[in-house]
Amino acid sequence: MVEAGVSQADKTEFTECWKTSWRTPYIMRLALSAGIGGLLFGYDTGVISGALLYIREDFPVVDKKTWLQETIVSMAVAGAIFGAAIGGWMNDRFGRRISIMVADILFFAGAIIMAAAPAPWMIVLGRVFVGLGVGMASMTAPLYISEASPHRIRGALVSTNGFLITGGQFLSYLINLAFTHVNGTWRWMLGIAGLPAVIQFILMLSLPESPRWLFRNGKEEDAKSILEKIYRPEEVEDELQSLQQSIEQEKQEQVADGGFFGQLKHAWQNDVVRRALYAGITVQVAQQFVGINTVMYYSPTIIQFAGFASNKTAMALALITSGLNAIGSVVSMCFVDRYGRRRLMMISMIGIIACLVVLSIVFYQASATAPKISATETAFFGGNSTCQAYTKAKDAAAWGCMRCLSKQAECGYCSAAGGVYEPGACLEVNDAVKGACRAAKRTWYTEGCPSKIGFLAVIFLGLYIIIYSPGMGTVPWIVNSEIYPLKYRGLGGGIAAVSNWSANLVVSETFLTLTEHLGSSGTFLLFAGFSVIGLVAIFFLVPETKGLQFAEVEKLLEKGYSPFKKSSKKVKKDKDGHNS
Repeated sequence: MVEAGVSQADKTEFTECWKTSWRTPYIMRLALSAGIGGLLFGYDTGVISGALLYIREDFPVVDKKTWLQETIVSMAVAGAIFGAAIGGWMNDRFGRRISIMVADILFFAGAIIMAAAPAPWMIVLGRVFVGLGVGMASMTAPLYISEASPHRIRGALVSTNGFLITGGQFLSYLINLAFTHVNGTWRWMLGIAGLPAVIQFILMLSLPESPRWLFRNGKEEDAKSILEKIYRPEEVEDELQSLQQSIEQEKQEQVADGGFFGQLKHAWQNDVVRRALYAGITVQVAQQFVGINTVMYYSPTIIQFAGFASNKTAMALALITSGLNAIGSVVSMCFVDRYGRRRLMMISMIGIIACLVVLSIVFYQASATAPKISATETAFFGGNSTCQAYTKAKDAAAWGCMRCLSKQAECGYCSAAGGVYEPGACLEVNDAVKGACRAAKRTWYTEGCPSKIGFLAVIFLGLYIIIYSPGMGTVPWIVNSEIYPLKYRGLGGGIAAVSNWSANLVVSETFLTLTEHLGSSGTFLLFAGFSVIGLVAIFFLVPETKGLQFAEVEKLLEKGYSPFKKSSKKVKKDKDGHNS
């Protein structure tokens, strides 16, 4: 998943992190306790992909109304946009620890509401609660870990939050698979998220507030006592002085800028910040419009489009894609500082475009070669079971499986007795007919048709994830963490994050509608087109920041970035030697 920033850490920092945590377990306790928020973030964004399959079975209205399926999925994203905004305010007003605990309450409330939901509207309500928690966790957990970590291992500890996000997504697919044959399937899948929320809430009761927040709010002694548990004795005074200078500078800048809107106005008038925003927003929007979250939110459904009818099979194959995403986030750490941010993103985008085009071709061929409808096979189940649209059609003899499953017909396909690739039956969609089809030892399809090449869709879906995750999955967040001047880093990162969530909302809210109108093939081709636009935008707007200090990045943007200019990595420092 791809909606939260991850600070990058090199191998040396991870080695130091292990040594320091071994000497001072308290540090790792802080990081892992707060990092449960990342786990919940990943779980709640990933679990809906499998739960949706069973929600459709329990509520026929959800199965028939694509917009309702999209709303159930995307309301968590909509809630996250507001949760991130509220979380930013709560972080400053009440502290990081309280914000994490409020997010836990929202996670728990959302999980209980969804698990007990008697109707789809309550699932939507529960998803809004969960989304608010996701938005707050995405803002607060990395911030708390960062401010409660020794500076020398800060990147490594914040990275644990990123690992827990992808780990949470992987866990959600495992849980989905584990509950496929349990009564209440989706209720368990969605409700079990309440357990980690309770655990984190209890753990946070015994943990301190962020030392930075305490110091900023006049509680210097409390801040010092926490720093004494985190830093070596000889480092505490230096850290306190550094904290004091940083907070004083921050307060002066807030007064000078006249609050949020004043800072926003000054940021837009600043050439460096404006160019940084062009780059930062470009990579965040491009990250979403390559279609990644359609895969994370709808991967079992996409696999069913490819001809795998079984819910369990679809979720088992989707588990592979989630695992590849988690592995890719680790791979990124090994290459991003070796090959550079810009190059890694562009290579990733080229690979993504190739995979999306191939997926489009595979789905087109699967549709073109889908089995025909047999009048004999259809009649086998009786006239009352026959699809009404098929019965009334003047060109019924020309019907194939895809026509039977189309939005216009809204029927189901039952494979032939002679084999899944032989002409089958077009039938009404209800439990009795589905049961009759399965009782005859045939396969029931409602999302996609049997296909001999469906396995290629799974292969290229996995390849798409492998190519996406190390590049466009993690690098946009790294770019946004280092491209803005210090004074505008919070503002710039916030604007870019909102752009990411908003693009995520658009994609997740429209995916199923697009597949209805354009087909799976046309939808993936559309994402390939968006990816080409994203690649061009990255080429022209995003500079390489590998190996550059913050001041050097500023000087690069002052001149105005152009891919056709030869830029030197060695940019002269300011006379005062400051590097932001």
